[in-house]
Amino acid sequence: MDFMQEYEKWLHSPALSPEEHAELESIKDDPKEIESRFFGPLEFGTAGLRGTMYTGLHNMNIHVIRWATQGFADVIAAEGEEGKRRGVAICMDCRNHSMEFARAAAEVCAANGIHVRIFDSLRPTPELSFAVREYGCQAGINVTASHNPKEYNGYKVYWSDGAQLPPQHAAAIAKELEHIDIFTGVTSMDFDEAVNKGLITMLGEDCDKRFMANVMSMVNDYETVKKVADDFKLVYTPFHGCGHKLVPEALTRLGIKHLLCVPEQMVIDGNFPTVVSPNPENPEGFYLAIDLAKKNDVDFILGTDPDSDRVGIMVRNKQGEFEPVTGNQTGVLLLDYIITAHIRKGTLPENAAALSTIVTSKMVRRICDVNNIHFEETFTGFKFMAEKLAEYQRDGSYQYLLAFEESYGYMMGDYVRDKDAVTACVMITEMAAYYFEQGM
Repeated sequence: MDFMQEYEKWLHSPALSPEEHAELESIKDDPKEIESRFFGPLEFGTAGLRGTMYTGLHNMNIHVIRWATQGFADVIAAEGEEGKRRGVAICMDCRNHSMEFARAAAEVCAANGIHVRIFDSLRPTPELSFAVREYGCQAGINVTASHNPKEYNGYKVYWSDGAQLPPQHAAAIAKELEHIDIFTGVTSMDFDEAVNKGLITMLGEDCDKRFMANVMSMVNDYETVKKVADDFKLVYTPFHGCGHKLVPEALTRLGIKHLLCVPEQMVIDGNFPTVVSPNPENPEGFYLAIDLAKKNDVDFILGTDPDSDRVGIMVRNKQGEFEPVTGNQTGVLLLDYIITAHIRKGTLPENAAALSTIVTSKMVRRICDVNNIHFEETFTGFKFMAEKLAEYQRDGSYQYLLAFEESYGYMMGDYVRDKDAVTACVMITEMAAYYFEQGM
């Protein structure tokens, strides 16, 4: 691709707003910057698209969103009228332009005759996975860049099982995009007109209630939480993102009385003003949570990333300092806890199983061996673990208890097919309360 030719095409396109045109004019004497934006399109892979938010072919902007959605709409339409009727669920995170991008995707889907269910405001990624399954959608779109810095946004796509796209569908979309002109090849319509015609419907409180009912169904031990509720305290931060509402609600339903949320980070803000990177894998982001915990004699801290699919924890050690618990450590502890909680209640399935990926701690296998539980590893990524779960369901072979990978992602229950920090926060807190009661 001739990047200067592509730059000129964008520069003179009537599709650009005055602000976008001015942005491109401002780089006209910077060939390196022009090349970085126009040397080629963002590659569409199994994780969809991700890039920095600038005007350009190799960036995240409303034109790239519409173009990608046209390709996805073509693949959905190939499923026939039934696929279009089942439609697509669309969600967005707290990032700058996420709502704008989500509505643009909805406008393209609607114009292509695909029914759209779009959330009325930001929601956790796992709720999008849940919505696809719960409402019988053909597909899902989530506008998010997860835990990346503020300059980024992304476009994740899901299929009817609620998992991120399998490779064959991602390849089909990439092939479609080769033939679609970014400005003239896209069909779109006005959002309000699509709502009036019934092509777009809104998702909100009803979906929240259904999702939360499933989340709370995973709780094993309300009694122990109740026993320690007067003394057990925890600090929570959503890092300015989607966990701000449902995580505190779920922890309160669990029976937590002393929940302290970091006030500065409960503010929804796509600029993430209090952190360099809103990633719970980075301990330095927890400095405000640690301050709050120390002031209030709290031993346990939870933090979810901006789209609330990953969760990180910190615990106070015997010296009174807070230590990060890695994704591997948390997963191993959680699996062991879930197994023993089921054994205590007499509810451990005979065909119980656990899943992790090839880059995750090998201690998982040891825990499964000791407890006589089936264990399998998959390639890295929750879509591969989701495929394995679908296989278990098809042949009735195993009932999984937990699927996780080292990058702070955990999945439980049959209602999501992706990382789920909302459910993980509940289960990790239940575990923490149990060990608190043991004096551990």
